[in-house]
Amino acid sequence: MRLDHLREFLKLESTSGIILLIAACIALILDNSRFAYFYETILHVPITFHFIHWRFEKPILFWINDGLMTLFFLVVGLELKRELLAGELASFSRAALPGVAALGGMLVPAVIYIAVNYYHPAALKGWAVPVATDIVFALGVLTLFGKRVPLGLKLFLMALAIFDDVGAIIIIALFYIRSLSYVALLLGVLALIVLWLLNRKGVERLFPYLLIGFLLWGIVLKSGVHATVAGVLLAFFIPVSGPLQRLESNLHPWVAYLVTPLFVFANSGLSFQGITLFHLLDDTTLGIILGLFLGKQLGVFSFAFSMIKLGWAKLPEQSSWLEMYGVALLCGIGFTMSLFLGTLAFEADNPVYLVEVRLGVLVGSLLSGVIGAMVLFTAFRSKKKKRMQA
Repeated sequence: MRLDHLREFLKLESTSGIILLIAACIALILDNSRFAYFYETILHVPITFHFIHWRFEKPILFWINDGLMTLFFLVVGLELKRELLAGELASFSRAALPGVAALGGMLVPAVIYIAVNYYHPAALKGWAVPVATDIVFALGVLTLFGKRVPLGLKLFLMALAIFDDVGAIIIIALFYIRSLSYVALLLGVLALIVLWLLNRKGVERLFPYLLIGFLLWGIVLKSGVHATVAGVLLAFFIPVSGPLQRLESNLHPWVAYLVTPLFVFANSGLSFQGITLFHLLDDTTLGIILGLFLGKQLGVFSFAFSMIKLGWAKLPEQSSWLEMYGVALLCGIGFTMSLFLGTLAFEADNPVYLVEVRLGVLVGSLLSGVIGAMVLFTAFRSKKKKRMQA
């Protein structure tokens, strides 16, 4: 049953990766064509909701980034809870290697970005952009190699990406806070208490949890903490038995095939008009490229190598060091989460920063994906030759 769920998860994520790639390409084509004005305009069309005496008007881009992406984080939270209680992260021995590797993969890129942008205080706000890994794209590239990929290697990458998402969630909650509303925070605590009581009473109907979760989203939005955090908080209170599995299985396809492609489409637009070598060498762009391409591979591989050599963990079953290095490179595909963190870091600043973020994420992720795929191709071909010679 566990393997069936894992195969379904991997299949869903890899297929979603193709859709994300198409969405990104469409956004880039539109933003570099005569339809660029239409593309930019439609994202800023306001949508208004009325509830009793409450009126809420925000552009489409907001509803995608702060609304629909909450569902993405809800699925991440559900997956994390299930893995912690009954999956790959249920024991310390299994969780240690991907957990420490993920930590390295967050620390080293952040240090590189800060070092590159040390004398530019405004740009330092983007230090978190290169710390993220896009599990959808990374698993998508890995699954291109089919049955040649050891299951242990897939599990390692999946667990690492989950830890990476947890790190990103903590960063969002702690570092990307607007002005705090203590009244809203108090109401948020009350909503969490209600969710806890529902869980303690053994309520298995999803409707009460989703209703309180919707209210929690509005409260968190007003509190100054980013609204998507509400999705993760809600996930932790949904019972792990029937409701969690039911909600995750129903929601995951919608998130994989609609929510994340919409986010990528809305946030990947980048006009190449006027972009020169100077833009690539800009400190913000360069910090992101180096953070994703160099920082990720150095952090993930060196921390994992240290854990294994110290005897605190073992290489994933049937995997080689070269395969591990290839996966470490794939972790530099930041894309969805990096773009998300970039919008949080610079959304209120000069839009030039967002252009640099998109350029840096695009180049850094592309380098990581292509070089990572080449390394893995070499590793799997070498393994095949050794088997034939044996």
